[in-house]
Amino acid sequence: MVRAEQPPVAQESQVPPQVVSTWSGQAREEAVQRMFTAIAGVYDLNNTLLSFGLHYRWKKLTASLVPLVEQGTALDVGSGTADLALLIEPRMGAKGRVIASDLNHAMLAEGLKKVDGKGLAGKITCLQASAEHLGFADDTFDAVTTGFCMRNVGDLPQAVREIRRVMKPSGCFVCLEFSRPVFGWLRALYDWYSFRLLPWIGTKVARDTTGVYEYLPASIRTFPDQERLCQVLREAGFRQVSYKNLTGGIVAIHLATK
Repeated sequence: MVRAEQPPVAQESQVPPQVVSTWSGQAREEAVQRMFTAIAGVYDLNNTLLSFGLHYRWKKLTASLVPLVEQGTALDVGSGTADLALLIEPRMGAKGRVIASDLNHAMLAEGLKKVDGKGLAGKITCLQASAEHLGFADDTFDAVTTGFCMRNVGDLPQAVREIRRVMKPSGCFVCLEFSRPVFGWLRALYDWYSFRLLPWIGTKVARDTTGVYEYLPASIRTFPDQERLCQVLREAGFRQVSYKNLTGGIVAIHLATK
């Protein structure tokens, strides 16, 4: 793990996004990282544009479900530009600490700018780490969060087991991720937006040339739905597993206890 500083030069993915979404392991990881490196500087702006600003509400709701802990320690896995890490920091108490971890160096560098800009470098540490191999000791964190990360990992069951390992007994895991809309009409509308409009906006408005805005909806389609993700969490040893749908199930917040 290394503290994020300056991002490397962006490289474009040469692999069709629909192929990347079905891969696992190292090949998928490398292609995904190239895409996110290329868009790191405009990631926050594009998120706001493409979600119509809803991602801020989703993240605030996610943070509100993290238990308040005095002198707590929290880990945000796949922290990206650190939005969620910044929101959960107050919930760890005046002397609490948050680790914002992400495999992508360029995204973390953008997050570090926001952390420094808010004067929170002493409370939030940005570290480069893989979700499947976090590198922390067992029973370290009171809470672990993740926002829009888990569908991008190469080995989902391994990442979930690793998250549980680093949590303290009775610690809370809160996972925000895109999911399956609960209404048929909303699924149809969401599919049209995801597979038709979103790639067009990404290419024409956001000027993306990496294919990431085609990869993202494909990755959502292949990711476990609400109930299946509950099963993955239970199989990893979590208990008290539940979820809360937001915006008709377009996204869901899963909660679990070690």
